[in-house]
Amino acid sequence: MIMNFYYIWSFILFMFSMMFLFMGLFLMFKNISMIFEWFIFELNSLSVNYVIYLDWVSMSFTFVVFFISSMVVLYSSVYMGEYNYSSIRFLFLVLMFVFSMLLMILSPSLVSIMLGWDGLGLVSYCLVIYYSSMKSYLAGMITCLTNRLGDIGLLISIGWIFSYGSWNFLFYKELMNEYIFYIIFISSFTKSAQIPFSSWLPAAMAAPTPVSSLVHSSTLVTAGVYLLFRFYNQMFYLNNYFLFLSLITMIMSSICANYEFDLKKIIALSTLSQLGLMMSCMFMGLNDLSFFHLLSHAMFKSLLFLCSGIIIHLMGGMQDIRFMGSICLTMPLTCSCFNISNMALCGFPFFSGFYSKDLIVEGSSFSGLYFLSFVMFYIGLGLTSMYSVRLFYYSILLNYNYISFSSLGDNIYYMKYSVLLLCFYSIMFGCIFNWLMNLDLTFLLLPFLLKISTLVLVLMGLYLGYEFNYCKYLMFYSYYLLNGSMWFMYSYSYMIYNMNYLYSFYLNNSMFWGEYYGGMGLSYYMMKLSNMLQFYSFSSLKVFLLSMIIWLIILL
Repeated sequence: MIMNFYYIWSFILFMFSMMFLFMGLFLMFKNISMIFEWFIFELNSLSVNYVIYLDWVSMSFTFVVFFISSMVVLYSSVYMGEYNYSSIRFLFLVLMFVFSMLLMILSPSLVSIMLGWDGLGLVSYCLVIYYSSMKSYLAGMITCLTNRLGDIGLLISIGWIFSYGSWNFLFYKELMNEYIFYIIFISSFTKSAQIPFSSWLPAAMAAPTPVSSLVHSSTLVTAGVYLLFRFYNQMFYLNNYFLFLSLITMIMSSICANYEFDLKKIIALSTLSQLGLMMSCMFMGLNDLSFFHLLSHAMFKSLLFLCSGIIIHLMGGMQDIRFMGSICLTMPLTCSCFNISNMALCGFPFFSGFYSKDLIVEGSSFSGLYFLSFVMFYIGLGLTSMYSVRLFYYSILLNYNYISFSSLGDNIYYMKYSVLLLCFYSIMFGCIFNWLMNLDLTFLLLPFLLKISTLVLVLMGLYLGYEFNYCKYLMFYSYYLLNGSMWFMYSYSYMIYNMNYLYSFYLNNSMFWGEYYGGMGLSYYMMKLSNMLQFYSFSSLKVFLLSMIIWLIILL
């Protein structure tokens, strides 16, 4: 009886997603947006209200979040164990996660966004440490603490925006100070794991696979991109420094994915590379295309995670791609969906990813990029298909390398419905949404070589990815070490931390500077002050008289 909750909630989320889809289509068709204001309470001149802003952007994004959530919940009913009483806890954690995302999407008030933003951070911590191993705890810690950095920026901007008269930032986008935008950029960078905050995203793979599918496709990591889309102001967004950072993120994660053997980590790094693409799109002024890629990417990336989850589930928790191989013979349905989502990720013609990626790359030709940025953009595109083909080679083409007599098959019960539905959307969604948003109405006239360069680079990436599997140790050992550990991003953060604390240790042997100048030092002086005041108030009358005379002299 207890597992029926999964089916009920999956159905409810699916119905809501359809409702949001039709509402989004209606708002898009009529070209209107609605604002609902709910007064919570009024006290003299203070009124506390909650504003909900509905337009086609929030509705279409909510549809994607709810649709993927319903598929993930249906999938989890099998994946998380049907006779496990703690699995109901997992369901409610996922629902809390979706609700936090809803708070963030639907309201133009920065306070509500902060609530949703914080909710996402805290619930994601609970989900990452779900398996209760030391590795999970450490991964949860780095996830939570990196996201807290973004919360600080958001809190500062809440305080700053209030000086304009209200927290509803939509009305002040043209008036706001440029430094508010920079704070928002950095906050979004922590949530969307751009350099230098990238190290938490592959670490968060310690979570169960359904969570990874939800978190790293449509909710947690895309919250930063969505926030940037909402704050969009062309004057401050055409920024070469932030553009360069997101392009570096895109290149770094793609290169690292080519030297990684953990299945979930490869997919996490590919998510990071796509986030770099969306972010760089924002800083080139192509905000609509960035949003379009965000939605189409959510569809095929969640499918990729769910398929990899089935493979891991049936191989008894084995995540190393070197042990897979020829799994298409035993699970054809899963492998075909896996390859469809992989092709959509590469930007293969007429799949979902092709429509958004092709438009972005062609649009970037008109945004006045530097030559270096332009080259980096195209290299990132080629590297994407390189790691996709590597994944394909290790999982499908190689011989089976795992234990003999292992029971593999496609008897995956309700999992197959969620996978097939997402597979349909991975093929169709880009095309449908392109027609709805009329994004292809802009007339792009490019030279022939530049026009076919995207296709050439994808095909070149496919070929190189295949050939690189036969190349053994071309480079130095340190090169593989560098790319196998995300360019030592963990160690940088540890080094900075270590340096600060060593410096503070030599400064005063007893306490670190954070405590000495922070809470502990402050509480020490507050205690001293309160003791002095208490001593003063217990004194005789002549002390009061004397202090009164002193004050009078000072005043005169």
